[in-house]
Amino acid sequence: MLTFFVLSVFVGFEVVSKVSSTLHTPLMSGANAIHGIILVGAVIVAGQAESIPVLVVALIAVLLATVNLVGGFVVTDRMLEMFGGRKPAVAKDREESK
Repeated sequence: MLTFFVLSVFVGFEVVSKVSSTLHTPLMSGANAIHGIILVGAVIVAGQAESIPVLVVALIAVLLATVNLVGGFVVTDRMLEMFGGRKPAVAKDREESK
């Protein structure tokens, strides 16, 4: 199991580092979709828990998956703001000149 984890870390790093900067937003969007699927899976497991320890672990998984999903959307929103450009300050200049 540890071998698969280490291998996936190296493969993931290589794949993400080779993505051009214009494709990072779609990559983040795909990652957010995967995080949403993980959250749904955690909710399903929590709903079918038959013992208290399983329920506690499942609820922790739901909490962490929710934090991960919301964090992904926040990062994506910040990235999209970088490409939005600056908003014109025409209205502010008009108010100051009065």
